[in-house]
Amino acid sequence: MFTARKSRLALIGGIGLAASLVLAGCASSNPLDTPTEDGGESAGSDTIVIGSQAYYSNEIIAEIYAQALENADFTVEREFNIGQRDAYIPDLESGAIDLFPEYTGNLLEFYDDSADVTSPEDVYTALQDALPDGLTALDYAEASDQDTYTVTKEFAAANKLTSIADLASLSEKATIGGAPEFEQRPYGPAGAKELYGVDLAFSATGDTTLESLLAGEIQVADIYSADPAFETEDIVALEDPENLILASNVVPIASSDVADEIADVINAVSAALGADDLVALGVQSTVDEKSPEEIATQWLTDNDLL
Repeated sequence: MFTARKSRLALIGGIGLAASLVLAGCASSNPLDTPTEDGGESAGSDTIVIGSQAYYSNEIIAEIYAQALENADFTVEREFNIGQRDAYIPDLESGAIDLFPEYTGNLLEFYDDSADVTSPEDVYTALQDALPDGLTALDYAEASDQDTYTVTKEFAAANKLTSIADLASLSEKATIGGAPEFEQRPYGPAGAKELYGVDLAFSATGDTTLESLLAGEIQVADIYSADPAFETEDIVALEDPENLILASNVVPIASSDVADEIADVINAVSAALGADDLVALGVQSTVDEKSPEEIATQWLTDNDLL
C-alpha cells in the first residue's frame, strides 16, 4: 500500500517516464493513477496523511485534527496506531506522513538529548531549532502529557501543599513513587532537592504507582498529567513554579510542504485544547468506552470548531 506522499513521488516519476516514451514514439500510462468517475485521474497531492501513536489519547488528538481538516474541505487519510517514535519518525521525516500529534519535551529529547530547557516556551523554541529540515512545529497547546509530583487531595489539604516546594515543610520525609528510571531523571528526587530543597525517598512502584499512592504506601507519585485518574480519583498535581519538570505540551508536527496550508485549522485546535480537556478525553475513552471518532466530534462541536 502506497501512502499519499509516496504516491506523489511515484506519480511525478510516472509522468516523466510517460513523457519520454511518447517522445520515443511509444504510448504508456501511469499504473499509480486512479481513474475518477468522469474518466480523469485523481491527484493524491491534495491528501493530508495524519498519523498517531498506538495510544488512545494520541489517537483521539489525531482524530480531532482529521475531522477539523475535513470540516475545512481537506481530504484526509488516517494512518493511526503506528507505534512509538522509532516506527513513525522515518515516515514523518520522509513526508509519507503529513501531520502527527507530538509532545514538545519528549520530542525535543528525541532530537537533542543535551537540551537543558524545561519551561513550555523554552522547550518549544528549542524543539523548533532541533527539528530536521522538512518538519514544522505548529502552535503547541496548553494540554500536556508530562511527569507530575502528585499527591492525594486529602494529603495536600492536611499538609497545606500547593506546590512541589511545599513538600520541604513536611514534618517527616515523604516517599515519591514512579517508574525505576524516574529516580535518575533531572526532574527526579535529586532535582527536586537541588531546585526546591525537598528531600524525598524514592520507591520504584512502576505500573502500581497510582495504586500505591491511593493506598498510602507512598505520599507522592509521578503520574502523567493527562491520566484519567485526575478526574476519576481524589488526587492533585502539585504546581511547579520553577519548571523543574520538562514541559511536554501537545504539539502538531507537520510536513513543511503543507504546514502553511493547514496552520489556521490546526492552530485553532491547539488554542482550544486545555489541560483539563486532555484528561476528560481520556476518561471518555477508558471509562465511558467511546470511540475516538465520537469523542473527537463531540469535542470539536463543544469548542465551535465543527
